[in-house]
Amino acid sequence: MRPFLNGQRKAPSSPSPRTGDELSIVSELARVPAGVHSQPAWRILKVHGPFAQSEIGVLSALAAPLVKAKISLFALSTFGTDYLLVTAETLSAAINALSQAGNTIHRSAAE
Repeated sequence: MRPFLNGQRKAPSSPSPRTGDELSIVSELARVPAGVHSQPAWRILKVHGPFAQSEIGVLSALAAPLVKAKISLFALSTFGTDYLLVTAETLSAAINALSQAGNTIHRSAAE
């Protein structure tokens, strides 16, 4: 079964991956305080989940066509689903690559 992807403009509930060296916060641009370094112009593809723990390779299967198309990816995972972030300039190519790989894309009303 191929995952469904839902194109969105809004970030998931502000996930904040942290390592010893950095903190990455995903947020809507309007919520970023003035003067804070940010990288705007990302777009989010939400994978239609949840997936059973026995379903292995979902994220890998979605990343592979993007790698083949030379599209950078920032992935976020929750217990229930995954999110693929691509730059706004590569969104169309990412959707095309994922569609050609057999995935179904549903655009959000905000698009």
